[in-house]
Amino acid sequence: MKKLEVFGVVKLKGQITISGSKNASLPILAATLLSNKKISLNNLPKVKDIETMISLLKSLGSIVEYNKKTINIKNNKQVKTFASYSLVKTMRAGILVLGPLLAKFGKAKVSLPGGCAIGTRPVDIHLEALSKLGVKYKIIQGYVHANAPKGLIGANIKFPKISVGATENLIIAACLAKGKTILSNCAIEPEIKDLVNFLKKMGCNIKWTTKRTIKIKGVNTVNELDYKVMADRIEAGTYLIAAALTEGNLKIRGINPKIINTEINILKKIGAKITQKKNEIVIQGSKKIKNINIKTAPYPGFPTDLQAQMMVLLCKANKKSYIREEIFENRFMHVAELNRMGAKISIKGNKATIQGNIKFKAAELMATDLRASVSLILAAITSKGKSIINRIYHLDRGYEDIEKKLNKVGAKIKRIN
Repeated sequence: MKKLEVFGVVKLKGQITISGSKNASLPILAATLLSNKKISLNNLPKVKDIETMISLLKSLGSIVEYNKKTINIKNNKQVKTFASYSLVKTMRAGILVLGPLLAKFGKAKVSLPGGCAIGTRPVDIHLEALSKLGVKYKIIQGYVHANAPKGLIGANIKFPKISVGATENLIIAACLAKGKTILSNCAIEPEIKDLVNFLKKMGCNIKWTTKRTIKIKGVNTVNELDYKVMADRIEAGTYLIAAALTEGNLKIRGINPKIINTEINILKKIGAKITQKKNEIVIQGSKKIKNINIKTAPYPGFPTDLQAQMMVLLCKANKKSYIREEIFENRFMHVAELNRMGAKISIKGNKATIQGNIKFKAAELMATDLRASVSLILAAITSKGKSIINRIYHLDRGYEDIEKKLNKVGAKIKRIN
């Protein structure tokens, strides 16, 4: 099994170009199922979750062709409506094919999703909302058996709580539903805005009517299109934190600073110097890191996907800090590994107390999920000596060429078998 050897202590200096967004690419790939025409996608990141989603599309009958950095998808012969456990088990985004399959064919059999072990992530919000569009479903032996006997019919749906996945699934499904659908209490992450932008260019009739309300009028056909996926804000946030952690000086290219405004403001509060241009952020880390209290929240709040990385940074703060995790109930699995490196973090319920002024020590470590794995790399590059990180398949699900990008700006990371 592959591992990473990470050598510290380093200061990161140079520039990093951000890859396409994994979390935007996955729902856009699922939404291609609505079309029978050619769709070309650019800027997809080369990560395992994208490979898995493309394999899932192929299993459903999509014809996928690679042309340099572009992927062309056609569904003119696509007749399959079965998404198997073997493909959906490694990522929660697999459930996103349910909406488009029901919209197009009126039936689907989709495995309940897998992914990282950071929480239960129930799909009941997806299923309850789809039932309001006329879907009948049963869960049998880990599969959702769903059908819409009269096709999908528009409805007014208010999500009981903000859910990124359910918002995406329902937006996609409603595009081909008969009549008008109003979705309220929607998630408004930039990745959802990118999905909506993609669907509009495809010819779907979608309009934001308030901050968290979307009106969708069903269409019968959609257009051929060529689309470039947005940049990955979580990858950008990770490298910004890495610079702040190592007293580094990094230029982060290819990202719109507006979509990570919350993270930039927090990094400024703890002492980092940051300047912004149209698609570029320059960050200079400070010798003194100030403590801060954070809670994760749906966008535009602080993202749960940067919580583990921020926790590493706060271990270096001048005083005690607190992080409250409000999104996933099991997202402190990295804490035990960080404490083995010398951190002093205690957990009570969904609140982590982080003692500051820590000097990390090199250790052999085990990644437990995607974002936890990158937090261990951040801790290791500030630890004297060699750390070994096991189970890096988690890392490869969501970060493109991470060791190459970090080594280019001064890190010392080696992949070993």
